[in-house]
Amino acid sequence: MSSDQNASDQHALDRRAFVRAATAAGLGVWAAPVLAQPAVRPAARARSATGSPNERVRVAVMGVNSRGYEVSQIFAATPNTEVVYVCDVDERAIAKTTAAIRGKQNGHPRGTADFRRALDDPSVDALYIAAPDHWHAPAAILALKAGKHVYVEKPCGHNPREGELLVEAQRRHGRLVQMGSQQRSAPQSIELVGEIRRGLIGRPYLARTWYANARDTIGRGRPAPVPAWLDYELWQGPAPRTAYRDNVVHYNWHWFRRWGTGEICNNGTHEIDVARWALGVDYPVRVSSAGGRYQFRDDWEFPDAQQVTYEFGDGSVVTWEGRSCNGFETEGRGRGTAVYGTNGSAVVDRNGYTVYDLKGKTVVRQSLAKETTDALDVRGGDTLTVRHVANFIDAVRTGAALNAPIAEGHKSTLLAHLGNLAQQAGRALRTDPADGHVLGDAEAARWWTREYAPGWEPTVA
Repeated sequence: MSSDQNASDQHALDRRAFVRAATAAGLGVWAAPVLAQPAVRPAARARSATGSPNERVRVAVMGVNSRGYEVSQIFAATPNTEVVYVCDVDERAIAKTTAAIRGKQNGHPRGTADFRRALDDPSVDALYIAAPDHWHAPAAILALKAGKHVYVEKPCGHNPREGELLVEAQRRHGRLVQMGSQQRSAPQSIELVGEIRRGLIGRPYLARTWYANARDTIGRGRPAPVPAWLDYELWQGPAPRTAYRDNVVHYNWHWFRRWGTGEICNNGTHEIDVARWALGVDYPVRVSSAGGRYQFRDDWEFPDAQQVTYEFGDGSVVTWEGRSCNGFETEGRGRGTAVYGTNGSAVVDRNGYTVYDLKGKTVVRQSLAKETTDALDVRGGDTLTVRHVANFIDAVRTGAALNAPIAEGHKSTLLAHLGNLAQQAGRALRTDPADGHVLGDAEAARWWTREYAPGWEPTVA
């Protein structure tokens, strides 16, 4: 018998063993995270009062419209956690969220428009950030300087430089920073990535990622008075000032470069993160993008359809396909990641995974029944976020490893940013595999950072 035949038979045996193990374990499988985590210090309160792991972690929440409203309640319902501040520039959101949190915990949180008031309170242990993208890194860095731990929704920065600064700030100040890429806390995803690393589908060489939705037009905005309920000056924060328009606040800021980062950073960060995790890659050597705004003629400044290709030094490839205005599914899923290898393939999303052999025959299927609320656009309230928040609180209290530390979150966010840079440049970009920086393209390299409102430039020192 040939050595190739021996290898094939051994792989088949390994695969059958995996199927038996997965079937026996069912939904209770929870392997350790695959990637090493950086060393961090537990929360000062958890260490200083009694040293007991029963200490409560006191959390301030920033940005409580939409997803922030839901996740703030998850924090309030998490054991050994108390939400003590609700921070938002929309006074209506403060009232609504404070009332909801009171139903989840005994304590009554304070409301404030300015999250910096919460950072001034030495009893606050952590800041949760769900404000618009242009606030993510600046707010997180201010929180780290104030000695707080941080849970920040994706993307971790509005531009590549902000991600670098946030990683540097985390290391300098020694606090925890978890990015809200909650699939890193999904038992099935952890299990599958571990098995891919152990050879389940042979050598993985290609990961295809996608997201599809049917978003409506945002129209053409018009100048309008600032609503009485909105602190627009603070909402703009680090961004250069501009007059208020009626089609930006709340959600539509995603599609304006001044505040948002487009669909690839909004949803693509999740899927690209899973692809990078499964392939075991960090920074690419080449990035190309094609796409445009096709569905509507309006103020939307990013592509609504985009194809990005990332090439890595080991020869592996990751692709991203974003369709913001056409919800046709891929592989029967509105979003997901397909990983192709020399001996088979795997498709994974937030609801589970399916493994196939080289002829497309299903080998094993694991579904996370009733774990999530919406495969297209989970805004909170889903079990994966519950797990992700619990992991963050456990890390703050006990020093446990984070499932999505910022060092990893930055890499995945940077890939999404590079897709935007390549699209904006209209040409392929060569990038440094050591840190992702653009090589040999002075124009694209200038887009690495942004202009800030005076006095709002994020700094680590």
